[in-house]
Parts: sequence; C-alpha cells; structure tokens
Amino acid sequence: MSANPNASPAPAKSKKLIVIVAIIAVLAIVAAGAYVWMMQQRQHSGADGEESASSHATVPTFLPLDNMVANLADPGGDRFVQLGITLELADEKTASTVKQYLPSIRSGILMLVSQRTADELLAREGKEKLATEDILTEVSAPLGYGASAKKRARDDDEEDDSPRTSRKSPVRRVLFSSFIIQ
Repeated sequence: MSANPNASPAPAKSKKLIVIVAIIAVLAIVAAGAYVWMMQQRQHSGADGEESASSHATVPTFLPLDNMVANLADPGGDRFVQLGITLELADEKTASTVKQYLPSIRSGILMLVSQRTADELLAREGKEKLATEDILTEVSAPLGYGASAKKRARDDDEEDDSPRTSRKSPVRRVLFSSFIIQ
C-alpha cells in the first residue's frame, strides 16, 4: 500500500483557506465599523453646522426710534441736525430691554450729536463713526456691553472678562432712516 501523496496537502490547503476567509471576514467587519463610525461623525458635524447656521440666520428685530433734532457745535449755533435712527437688534427680548432704557439712550444720542459740527457729519466717515462707534456704544451700555460697561466693571473691581463685557452686543447695527442737516 502506497500512501496517497494528495492526502497530506489537502488538509493544509483547507487550513489556509479557512485562515484567508477568516482574515477577509475580520477586515470586512472592521471596514463596516469604520464606515458606520464615519457616517455618524458626518451626521453629528452636519447637525452642528445646521444649528450654527440657523442661529446665525435668525431674523433680526428692527426698532425704529422717534426722530431727534439737535443743535450742532458749529460756531454761531445756528445749524441743527434731524436724525431718524433704527436699531438692528438680535431678538425681540433685546428690543423690549432697549425700550425700557429709551429715555436714557435718546438723551445720550442727543448729547453725542450735539458735540459734532456740520462738517464732521456731512462726511461719510463722520456718519459712519457716529453710527458704528458712538451711538452703538451708547445703546449697548445700558444692556451691559461696550466701553462704559467695562469701565463700570473696573470701577466695581470686577474682572474685564465678565460674561457681558466679553460677549458680542445684541445691538447689531445702527441704521439711519433720515439724516438732515440745516
């Protein structure tokens, strides 16, 4: 009886086949797990992106102020300005808070404008500075934002990094609805 030469290699081939199939199965499971993990990460980052986009895309609230008339600081004192101002605010809650402080805000704006000359306000840069720096700061101050809020915080020995002074003001912009100088 001679031994069958094919008998011993057959179990070796089947063992190799089982090992190869097992390796392929493990790789397929790992690949499927990685795919599922990546899809979950995309969904989470997509949801965060949508939330941040929706929070930035909120419709602003506009609060028109009554027209104001102020004498200008020109020599002779015969020039005056009539201003129509609309405030762009972050939300309705801010609008109700600003309404509570309107007498103080209007007084501050009138004081700011009365310190300007007609030449300053006739130039575009003068109007932009008045709106973007001065009036914006004046409106934001009662809400606890802006330079005067930081000064009050220093006076009260609080840190400058308090939540209200480090966050962005809910008063987004100051818009002129009318601007007449005579």
